[in-house]
Formats: sequence, structure tokens, C-alpha cells
Amino acid sequence: MAKQVVMGAMMQCSFGVAPSSLIVLPVNRVVVENMPAANIMDFKPVVNIPPFSMCNAPTNPAVIATTSAALGVPTPAPCVPVIPAPWAPGSPTVLIANMPALNDTSKCMCTWAGVISINNPGTMKTDIP
Repeated sequence: MAKQVVMGAMMQCSFGVAPSSLIVLPVNRVVVENMPAANIMDFKPVVNIPPFSMCNAPTNPAVIATTSAALGVPTPAPCVPVIPAPWAPGSPTVLIANMPALNDTSKCMCTWAGVISINNPGTMKTDIP
């Protein structure tokens, strides 16, 4: 069974250089294991999903520019996530603020083709479907 994701969960982007920590604002007023619990709507760049240090995505315009400046040698650029849609699929039966709760099997897509996944949900005991 999947684990509930909370503030401080560790995420990784498939094109990011370093992991990042999920930020969950306490607006939903649900606490799990003493941390604010996340739902699928906690996907806003910088507010909820900080940068993953540097980006290696070949579709990212910044990476294209730095690679061109390096005469074609693939060169990463600073990561600025662009996330157009919520986490999916979330929990089908557990709601937080009338939205599916975020579990550690959910994924989020970046516009530059990166897949963001949860490495560590931040909880140890709380299972959700």
C-alpha cells in the first residue's frame, strides 16, 4: 500500500540534477504524523515544488541555449519547473480539502518532459490506497 505524502517529502525529477523537498502549505488543515498532508493540487512550481538544482532536459529552452553556447556539448541550465497539471493519480478514496490525497506512487509532469516522482513520502506509518 502507498504512503501518505507530507511536507518535506523528497522528490526527484528525471532531468533534475538534485532532489528537492515538497512544500505543503498548512491551508488544508490536515496533519499526518505532525506534518501538513499533501493533496494532488500541491503542484505549483516554486510554491510547492522547488527547483531541482540544474536541468538536463533537451527540450528546455535554457538547456538548448547553454548547449548552443557550448558549441553543442550538452550543458545543464538552472532548473525552473513548469508544471501544467496536478499530481496523478492520487488516492482514489482519501480526500484532503475535497481533492485526492497525494500518495507516494503519484507522478507529476514538467513541460520540459521531466517526470517528478516521490522518493521519500515523509511518513513512515500512514498508508493510504
